[in-house]
Amino acid sequence: MEINWLQEAQKRKEMLLEDLSELLRINSVRDIEHQTDEYPLGAGPTLALKKVLSFGERDGFRVKNIDNLAGHIEYGEETAEALGILGHVDVVPPGEGWTTDPFEPIVKEGKLFARGSSDDKGPCIAAYYGMKIIKELQLSTSKKIRFIFGTDEESEWIGIHHYMEKEEMPAFGFSPDANFPIINGEKGILSFELSFSLKEEKADKMQLKRFSSGLRANMVPSEAIAVLEIPDLEKLSSLEAGYTKYLDDKKLKGTFEYKEGEASFVLYGKAAHAQEPKFGINAGTYLADFLHQYPLDSSGSAYLSVIANYLHEDFNGHRLMVDYEDDVMGKVTSSANVFIYQQEGEKKIILNIRHPKGITKEKIQESLLTVLQNESVSISIIGDIKTPHYVSGDDPFIQTLLSVYEKHTGEKGYEQTIGGGTYGRILEKGCAYGSLFPGRENVMHQPNEYMYVEDILKATAIYAEAIYRLVK
Repeated sequence: MEINWLQEAQKRKEMLLEDLSELLRINSVRDIEHQTDEYPLGAGPTLALKKVLSFGERDGFRVKNIDNLAGHIEYGEETAEALGILGHVDVVPPGEGWTTDPFEPIVKEGKLFARGSSDDKGPCIAAYYGMKIIKELQLSTSKKIRFIFGTDEESEWIGIHHYMEKEEMPAFGFSPDANFPIINGEKGILSFELSFSLKEEKADKMQLKRFSSGLRANMVPSEAIAVLEIPDLEKLSSLEAGYTKYLDDKKLKGTFEYKEGEASFVLYGKAAHAQEPKFGINAGTYLADFLHQYPLDSSGSAYLSVIANYLHEDFNGHRLMVDYEDDVMGKVTSSANVFIYQQEGEKKIILNIRHPKGITKEKIQESLLTVLQNESVSISIIGDIKTPHYVSGDDPFIQTLLSVYEKHTGEKGYEQTIGGGTYGRILEKGCAYGSLFPGRENVMHQPNEYMYVEDILKATAIYAEAIYRLVK
């Protein structure tokens, strides 16, 4: 029997979009400050998990919730070998710059706008409906399908790690959380905290009172704020004029305000995923690049100089001496994404580095310490550590997925490595597979995130056939 997979997806379009919209309406940003026993990562991630598992219960699948941190939907003989599909229902904070409510999905010009539409709720629902099509067509399978949902992929992977402690993981599978044709290589991911021990100086100079930018280690910051104490008002007009000129020269937007002895600067950049910082405009490094030109107190000057001299517009870590390159997996990617400076409080920077195989976290940390040894900074690795992961493009599993992609798109499949980290790296033979098609704008982690409705349906068809080929 020849199955028209796209037609099967289109038959279910209305219900698919209803389910997806229900999931998108849940603000599932991790909220650890309001965690409870019922909501271990805050209410949003748990509510999103329960919602997606309720779809599985409604549709007659086996469903399991693991302590409100993760769960799975399963189909096929319980004792059979499992194909794993791994997705996540948490999202990054919406940030500024949305033209619509990020948690009220809306379709405009064929695009479904909402936070999570492309990362990762839209792709998850597409893959779930691929699984649902196989069940509803009553196709026979020799393996079971286990769709595992995490709740903390955008931060520390607490949910999926908890799942791994409680449940047996499949040996092979994919995550619908990246790009087509396929992602069979994922760089290692490290976050370093640079903590400064700087002496305060109350000299007759402008004082950096506060500097802040960034929400997450894996997001290029779209806004930066700095507050200077100005003892000499004669410098005020030249400072404002210099800022206006800098913004004009760099084609940036920002604001300047003076009130009660303090000048406040706001600079607006462009958010992007830390795996591709060159596609963003790092508001934090740009504001530091401007301010470090001026004579400031020694503490503020030292902090801003590190940003301007070592971190600004250096996406491969060249000035930090970590610019390693692998023939298959490509170059190191470096992006400083969180900046916190209080003149009488903490002073730190969080640096996110994505690295190929061939260089270790120890070597990277050693290089950072060497370069910054005279900057009064201590350097430590924080958060989850992810090692590089690669599955050969010649593997039959990879070839099957590429074959399905080629059939549905008419385009040649090819292997890729990304700097992002997906759940695909968890599996011994795992990869990421969709849902962003080549040529489409990547708006993950950005304001006005969207996914084309036709792409959601096309991805559903690809997932349905790919899953069936792998388990039949």
